[in-house]
Amino acid sequence: MKRPRKNQRAHEDDMRPEYDFTGGVRGKHHKLLEQGYTIRVHKTDGTVVEKLVSGKGAITLAPDVQEFFPSSEAVNHALRTLIALVPATPRKASEKQRRTKKTPRSLAKKMSPN
Repeated sequence: MKRPRKNQRAHEDDMRPEYDFTGGVRGKHHKLLEQGYTIRVHKTDGTVVEKLVSGKGAITLAPDVQEFFPSSEAVNHALRTLIALVPATPRKASEKQRRTKKTPRSLAKKMSPN
């Protein structure tokens, strides 16, 4: 019987005995991170660069549109109203492209006199 290699044995039990996760909570900060967060980078010249990381499913509205929609509930209400006016479910973008794609052969047929 072969002896397991050193790195194979290390992967079997890589948790040290001093690690204690008995009071740990899984996903503790998950909901806050879904809301979005800001990353601040402090540069050596004293400037600060901020990057807003949007949460899951976030969409950024243009400033002129934001004036009309004070909350996400207002945006959702307006979009649901528009969705109700659409006569049928929209096709996938790939299907639309496939059906409307113009090939040289189809263009030649349109250009032919007969």
